[in-house]
Amino acid sequence: MKLVLYLIGLVFLVIVASFLIPVPEGDGDPGRNLPWQITVDGQGGSTVFGLQPGRSTLADLKAVFGNQPEVAIIARPDELGAVEAYYSEVTLGFVQARLVAALDVDPATVEAMRERALKAKHMESTTRKITLHPDDLAQLEKAAVKSLAVIPAANLDEAAIVQRFGPPAERLPVGEKQVHLFYPQLGLDVTVNAEGKEALQYVAPRDFALLREPLREPPGAGGG
Repeated sequence: MKLVLYLIGLVFLVIVASFLIPVPEGDGDPGRNLPWQITVDGQGGSTVFGLQPGRSTLADLKAVFGNQPEVAIIARPDELGAVEAYYSEVTLGFVQARLVAALDVDPATVEAMRERALKAKHMESTTRKITLHPDDLAQLEKAAVKSLAVIPAANLDEAAIVQRFGPPAERLPVGEKQVHLFYPQLGLDVTVNAEGKEALQYVAPRDFALLREPLREPPGAGGG
């Protein structure tokens, strides 16, 4: 039992250390396409994991990560929902993670897809996962990937994030256990969670409002 615990602890330290230790890059190197390797083009676009948020398609996503994402509409009872492609495990260089890609599908198309949907399955709380008709799945191959969310297998702390990405442009605490680190110049929002998994969300820098605006308080909300 002690050996098993030792090995688990060792794996955890290796993953966290990967956020802190510089890694050489090169063709075929496992240090490529890591979560902190974001290239910006100076025109509001970016590249991460070999993909361009807002431009790369579901077909491009599959070319990078394989043909087995689970594509469905994810919706709460009071929402129309959004189309997402989910990978339960991907390899980002040498980092293991879950990945969710939000597809850019207009509301009218989402509504039509819901009408043709095969079934709905309840997820956490009252959220539902709505299975799409095969014809709609085929049409989504050309849909753009609006944003990417990565949930690393190992928990990370704020110091490790800052070590890799630098000081954030804005630090926004949400409640007592969660803080958002915003990097608008990279199109990145890192959510550090004291009691859960961290999440890194990527958009093109020009679309950073997609990450920031939902977290703004309504006018007068902070008033006493």
